[in-house]
Amino acid sequence: MSKILVIEDESAVRANILELLEAEDFEAVGAENGFIGAMWAQENLPDLIICDVMMPEVDGYEVLSALRQVPETAAIPFIFLTAMADKTDIRQGMNLGADDYLTKPFTRAELLGAMASRLNKHGVVMKHYQTERDRAESLQKKVIELQQYVENQEEVLQQLQQELRNSVPKITMAIGFLKSIQPGARRDRCIEILQQSCQAEIALLNQPNLQKFLTPEDLALLRQLNLISATSVSQNNS
Repeated sequence: MSKILVIEDESAVRANILELLEAEDFEAVGAENGFIGAMWAQENLPDLIICDVMMPEVDGYEVLSALRQVPETAAIPFIFLTAMADKTDIRQGMNLGADDYLTKPFTRAELLGAMASRLNKHGVVMKHYQTERDRAESLQKKVIELQQYVENQEEVLQQLQQELRNSVPKITMAIGFLKSIQPGARRDRCIEILQQSCQAEIALLNQPNLQKFLTPEDLALLRQLNLISATSVSQNNS
């Protein structure tokens, strides 16, 4: 249900318009002067404003000018009501951003026709705006995901570096001992240490989080060397 604000200082005219709009299933709200109408519009953001031009204290031009300067109300469709048909007055309103002009007295069909035209146009504009906004939000989400990807990449690579720093000395020490000792329990222990360290490195290479950051060429080479399983590669590609 569209919300319509009617700003009209003549109570009889305002009442007739409100009655007509309510009969057409609009949510219609009346304001008796320009100041009240402008304040209500900023607080409630109607879908369309119907406003008399000639009003005491704050006239229709001042209402329109004020609302067009506020981002939240700048795009609200605005229809002027006037007893004057002077082209200069009409041009003044259009220059301020009015969407349409109705000269009093106007018919029910003229009012509803003008409203339908402006509401439809506004709906198209707002739909386009929402589409562009959704697209911008989607792009922003992708940027955040890429930032998180880079951060995760750095974290995984740091983890790999740390694991390698911890394992390489063990492997180097075991190889050194193997060269200098005779077969027996000590040599078997060195071989066990070497095997455990190699298994730890292979397990590290098979981590899905690490494989996300390896190129297809890297994965193919590791697979040829039997350092990673075919299952882990296929899971990573899926």
